[in-house]
Amino acid sequence: MDPALTSLLAASLAFVGTHFAMSHPLRAPMVGLLGEKGFLGLYSLVSLACLVWMVLAFRAAPTGSGGLQGALGTASWIVASLLTLVALVLFLGSHRGNPAAPNTPIEKVAAAKVRGVFAVTRHPMMWSFALWALAHLLLHWSMRTTILAGAILVLALLGSHFQDRKKELLMGDAWAGWEAKTSYWPRLGALFGVAPVLWLAALALWLAITWAHIPAAGVPAGIWRWV
Repeated sequence: MDPALTSLLAASLAFVGTHFAMSHPLRAPMVGLLGEKGFLGLYSLVSLACLVWMVLAFRAAPTGSGGLQGALGTASWIVASLLTLVALVLFLGSHRGNPAAPNTPIEKVAAAKVRGVFAVTRHPMMWSFALWALAHLLLHWSMRTTILAGAILVLALLGSHFQDRKKELLMGDAWAGWEAKTSYWPRLGALFGVAPVLWLAALALWLAITWAHIPAAGVPAGIWRWV
């Protein structure tokens, strides 16, 4: 394997592995040793260092060909474009009314209403990352993209699963009640119940990001592939 790809793979494993390790088995002993603020500072520093390593390794890795038309040709680009649009809807909607936000009181979690993107999944932000990753894995235009997207997919899906387990321990019945009302896996039909204004905001941002994809990655994405 190309040394730059090996570095990217190592950086991706470090990024995912340190997230899981510090968020779960190492969190309690690290908080006991460093305090909450000290732990958050170290967690942020390690995450940032691994992220910078990933970005630098990604840029250094060969772009390859991988077939820019994707595994399924035009069909794969259409599916990938739709996935990234839905990902933005979930991402934008996740910033309002999220009972999983840090320091949310237990009583607020217990009283939380299922609305907006939380009717789709209780982990809309994590699934937004997962859908972005799936879109890029589907296209499979380079090995470096496949490695990076694979790491993000694993972090998003396992991270949300582990978050459920942690919240169950911390919040007991309050989180169990929220789990009973919501779904880990996306309920795609619930997307039709998302507010039109959120769809419009996501569409505007999607158009901007996919346009920026041309100078940033040298590949036209989204609607710009056909315009």
